[in-house]
Amino acid sequence: MIVELRKLKDRGELSTRQLATKTGYSARSWVRYLNGRSLPPREAVQALARLGGQDPARLLVLHEIAAAQWARGRTPATPRAAPPPPGDQPTPPKPYGRWLRIAVVAQTLALVVSVSVALVLAVQLAKARSAAEGDSVDMVVGTSPDPASVLPALYTCRPERSDGRWYAGHSRTQDAIVAYGDIGPTVIEAQCLLRRADVSPGDVDGIFGPLTQRAVKRFQLRYDLTADGVIGPLTWRALRQAAPQ
Repeated sequence: MIVELRKLKDRGELSTRQLATKTGYSARSWVRYLNGRSLPPREAVQALARLGGQDPARLLVLHEIAAAQWARGRTPATPRAAPPPPGDQPTPPKPYGRWLRIAVVAQTLALVVSVSVALVLAVQLAKARSAAEGDSVDMVVGTSPDPASVLPALYTCRPERSDGRWYAGHSRTQDAIVAYGDIGPTVIEAQCLLRRADVSPGDVDGIFGPLTQRAVKRFQLRYDLTADGVIGPLTWRALRQAAPQ
């Protein structure tokens, strides 16, 4: 669900401060929601879905599943019973009690597996639908936001120079193909290197959305590369050797 919310944010080209203004939830709260540190309320999910022009029903289904998992992960453990005093030996358990406990554990494991499979299938279906819908969205080209007006990125960039190349601490790839719709550490690395070259991709959130694609095209034009918005070996080489403008 977190990936879907962050895709909606990036597709709408909204900063966390703009989300706070439009939804009534603080920018700090949105940073926690989008970074997976807090479970967003249903109303926040509905508000972001409306801003992104999406039907909130699908996201609310994912929210219910995530809420169940969230509650299960925070259920306090049962306190351990104190040992019996010396000389007070417990009564040996009945034979049928052991089999009853085994049956209960087996049913619990089966329930956990079923919920996990349902959650994975729901997330995969949501990603597939979102990708299909994203292909039909028209890209609106505008000026990049002023970095000084945007809140701190969701991921930290630590550019360091090694062997004549720049690395931001998330990936050391030289030839991975990264394009629109991709997520993960290689996208974070590319966003950090774009920022270092003074070409803002928006928030460093690990999602290759419209802002990141636009920044890649501007960078490619600057270095006389094919401006297709796809990061390949030539673009990686330029990113790792580029000097800030």
